[in-house]
Amino acid sequence: MNIIKSLYNDKSARVGIFILLLLTVFSILGPLLVDGSPSMLGDREHSMEQPSAEHIFGTDLLGRDVYTRLMYGGRSSLVAAAIAVLLSAMVGTVVGLLAGYGPCWLDRILMSLTDLMLVFPRIFLVLLLAAVTKPSLMLVIIVIGITGWMSIARLVRSEVLSLKERDFVLAARGFGFSSIFIMSKHILPHVLPVVLVSMALRLGNTILLESFLSYLGLGVQHPEVSWGAMIEQGRSHLLEAWWLAAIPGIAITLTVLGSNLLGDGVRNILDPVSKGGEHE
Repeated sequence: MNIIKSLYNDKSARVGIFILLLLTVFSILGPLLVDGSPSMLGDREHSMEQPSAEHIFGTDLLGRDVYTRLMYGGRSSLVAAAIAVLLSAMVGTVVGLLAGYGPCWLDRILMSLTDLMLVFPRIFLVLLLAAVTKPSLMLVIIVIGITGWMSIARLVRSEVLSLKERDFVLAARGFGFSSIFIMSKHILPHVLPVVLVSMALRLGNTILLESFLSYLGLGVQHPEVSWGAMIEQGRSHLLEAWWLAAIPGIAITLTVLGSNLLGDGVRNILDPVSKGGEHE
């Protein structure tokens, strides 16, 4: 099945891809088409101007163009979320493969570690790790990545436990292939759909978490900017300058919506249960 064609034919996936592509192009390519930087101060008389033809998203307290800052902030937020999701998926997949296909003692150790990580609320783990090091965007990526792999690991493990007793895996084992070869060539391709669905659904939540950390001042630092940092800067001016927090908030909302729609579309295409339901 051509997955690209299937994604295009699925309405939810098509809308989600459109939203995410629009925001990505806006954030990645937009800064190349405008002059200035997000930290460049504007004129004092243009401070906190409402959206207009000259500044379509208005200006902030220092006269900086919110439209320009939104583009640069999107670059930081989207890239951070994408890398963090990829990192957590890689860690979770490796842990799940080893736990599901490895010996029982390794499964017990890895799942005990997973359960231990799941006991503590993720936000507390994130804040704890972020508080002991210097705030930066790279810190946010690493912290989110290493605290978000547990659910993926459990999903992958459950898939591996069912796959390891299938005939094609038993045959490969009978031919004397190594465990690493069997996991990478015979099992991993079958668990990738589960991982892809989980990644698509987690992107929106990761954007929210990154924005929350930036809002607390634990993410990007001046002169860099992110959507969460923009909301934090505008929170004290909600009444007289609503656009300072509302505009980046809308961008985050659209990203979460696009991520959830794409995740639903990927799940409809790749999830065997969904497929079975469609044919009934």
